[in-house]
Amino acid sequence: MEGGGGSIADDAAAIESTAAQSPAALGFILVSVLLNALSMGVIFPVFPGLVKSFTHGDAASAAAALGWFGAIWALMQLVFSPLLGVMSDRFGRRPVLLISMFGQAVDYLLMAFSPTLAWLFVGRLVSGATGASTAVAGAYIADVATPKTRARNFGYMAAAAGAGMVLGPALGGLVGELSPRAPFWLAAALALANGLYGLVVLRESLPWDRRAPFQLRRANPLGSARFLLTHPAVMGLVLVYFLDQLASFPLNSILVLYANVRYHWGPRDVGAVLTTMALAAIAVQSVIAAPVAARIGERGAVVLGFGFAAAGLCVLGLAPNGVIFWIGLGVTVLSSIANPALQALLTRAVAATEQGELQGAMSSLLGVSRLIGPLVFTTTFAWSLRDGRVPGLPILLGAVFFVVGMGLTTFGAGRAVKTV
Repeated sequence: MEGGGGSIADDAAAIESTAAQSPAALGFILVSVLLNALSMGVIFPVFPGLVKSFTHGDAASAAAALGWFGAIWALMQLVFSPLLGVMSDRFGRRPVLLISMFGQAVDYLLMAFSPTLAWLFVGRLVSGATGASTAVAGAYIADVATPKTRARNFGYMAAAAGAGMVLGPALGGLVGELSPRAPFWLAAALALANGLYGLVVLRESLPWDRRAPFQLRRANPLGSARFLLTHPAVMGLVLVYFLDQLASFPLNSILVLYANVRYHWGPRDVGAVLTTMALAAIAVQSVIAAPVAARIGERGAVVLGFGFAAAGLCVLGLAPNGVIFWIGLGVTVLSSIANPALQALLTRAVAATEQGELQGAMSSLLGVSRLIGPLVFTTTFAWSLRDGRVPGLPILLGAVFFVVGMGLTTFGAGRAVKTV
């Protein structure tokens, strides 16, 4: 396939030369992703309480405000992910990453000082914009990886983000005992340290001869859609990626309510489930994902991972008791082998000059899934509770999405993409 900056075969040689710096570069990106997730995670335990303090203790008003905060954060991700991705294709990964890191530090300070709900809302706007730099981190990973290490490196990246999201809330809960605003100070310090670290050690991964001109029509969600439509090898894979992200929302959206209705579990039980899932996913992505992709190919790893997801979600949605639920959970976490392999396939489908634009388009689709996923699955859950229907229906719907993704991957998506 031909891309805007040359063929994939031509790009491979350039990537091999860039990859000489990959151990140090990969190390920085993984630390960056870890600290970024950690700095976001530390505010989770206190953010609802802080919002509630601005509504004078009115829980209903606080819930409504949190809904708006979540929606605006996802919208900013949707808008800024393609913009930052295209900017990194033009100006390089390093400056965009550093600006985003320092921007996050300023954002957390803004929220730490916020005297009103409106100020906090502005902080979430900035957070959504600067947090969209994950697309640029993915492009950096693609720049410095060799064709054989792509799946492994994306697995490490996902594991680093997962570790940050596990450690962040735990650390935030401890610091939040000092003050509701203390986690924001800690998040600002982590983001600032990350930026300073990058300022000293981060090297640029995108040579001048592989950069693409900046075009505003490419740097927005509509531009991302146009990009996908003009890259047939990418289109099917991106749809698979979208289904992967969308099908993950049942457990994120309704797990607390579902577990309480079905098994009478409380917050401690659900917390144990979420922590176990996160830790198990980190282990799978760090240790198992790359060998599986090397053994059966990246496309095979995607199909196998989706198969585990569909089977596991069916067990979770139908489990009559907690023991069966935990068995289903063990099957479901094995699906974590799919995402690194899928991202590796996607990065092979475009030229080196388009990696940032690709990652931006993928992040935009993630933003779309974050906007519609909770609505789809919470509405399905509410409907399933009427007249004695199956309460696990939204989880079973997630399994259906994974089955569709398996079919797309098996019968055509990304067939033109060279794999390991």
